[in-house]
Amino acid sequence: MSESPTLGLALGGGGARGLAHIHVLMALDDLGLKPQHIAGTSIGAIVGAAYAAGLSGAEIREHALEAFGTARLVASRIWATRPPSLADFFADGGFRLGQLNAERVLSAFLPRTMPRDFALLKIPLTVMATDFGAGEEVAIESGPLFSALAASAALPALFRPVKRDGRILIDGGIFNPLPFDLLCGRYDLVVACDVTGGPEGLAPGRVPTPVEALVGSSQLMMRSVIHTKMLIRAPDVFVAPKVSRYGVLDFMRARTILSDTASLREEVKVAIGRRLERSDAEDDAQE
Repeated sequence: MSESPTLGLALGGGGARGLAHIHVLMALDDLGLKPQHIAGTSIGAIVGAAYAAGLSGAEIREHALEAFGTARLVASRIWATRPPSLADFFADGGFRLGQLNAERVLSAFLPRTMPRDFALLKIPLTVMATDFGAGEEVAIESGPLFSALAASAALPALFRPVKRDGRILIDGGIFNPLPFDLLCGRYDLVVACDVTGGPEGLAPGRVPTPVEALVGSSQLMMRSVIHTKMLIRAPDVFVAPKVSRYGVLDFMRARTILSDTASLREEVKVAIGRRLERSDAEDDAQE
């Protein structure tokens, strides 16, 4: 294009698999492109928030490697997120399977320089969550940032739901695992990265454990939602790194995930280049 295109960036949910999103950010940095808007779900919202706060892709990569550098460091940070009292542990109806407080976990692992409110971000950000009571998606764009990110990442089997603005919010991936649909038609170029993957490989004939079945069925559901949305309107650039070999909680394998998905950085740059060349050709044909 003769002028720099406006860019919308969508980053999807997928737990530790979403560390691959960092390569997309590094590709944009390489190209000198900055999104006008970022929309994210779960890990996509978390990585997107760090980028929207002004961190570069390389800085986010280094922080991820440091945050998940050793099992001892991770264990100490998780321990620090435990309920402060027995009363808090049994609040809202007693002990729960998903007892972790996602907002406390985020505070323990995100960079200390992260702003606490959407208004302080340098790039507009939309964070997707699901309203459990109303049974609908919720797009959060203002107010406290960490509670929004916590709601988006609140996988029911792991984290407690988040109370916000009179709603009970859970994992945004249930309704909108890759929110490129919020950006299409609003920007010249929409780039989307899908890290849903699929259930981890099982030995032939082995029945998945209850946790494997729960997580795997969620992944299959999210893939179905994304596929249906793609049939309606696809983003200009869609990438889906091969991340199914990693579990959604494999954050301790951060270095391996980033290494194995490193080719995504060049893939994104090539895909964007081809899309912009096609746009230039279409513009020339119309003149």
